[in-house]
Amino acid sequence: MTQLPIEDAPTLSADEGVADAVRTLLASGLPALPVVDAEGRLLGLFGEREFMTALFPGYVGELHYAGFVSGRLDEALEKRAACAHEPVSQHMNKEDVSVEEEFSDIGLAEIFLHHRVLVIPVVRDKRPLGVITREAFFRRLTQRFLERT
Repeated sequence: MTQLPIEDAPTLSADEGVADAVRTLLASGLPALPVVDAEGRLLGLFGEREFMTALFPGYVGELHYAGFVSGRLDEALEKRAACAHEPVSQHMNKEDVSVEEEFSDIGLAEIFLHHRVLVIPVVRDKRPLGVITREAFFRRLTQRFLERT
């Protein structure tokens, strides 16, 4: 399979507030963005899942069923309004899920299958060059699969 194109992605500063990070995330059109330190080195990812984790009480992610828990979105937003100013580094995914420029498709598959990420940063010297999205990988994989059937 030919190598997937790397999508440009803005980076988030580790000390950036959650509200600003969410604005950047939404403007990017990507499901998650790389978080970097002051020298531009990758520290983690912040995206849809990490935002929901910041917003909702910790136990929500541990439940297998939350239908018995009363609560509306407005209540959660009111209770966790302070997270808007918390640093994104407090909520980011810190798993090492990056790949070097010469990544393999099997390496991408392993990361997407074993980690709960929607993007994989492509790095050079630990600095993000862009990302590969799970959606783009899926589309390329299915296209190649269907060409052979």
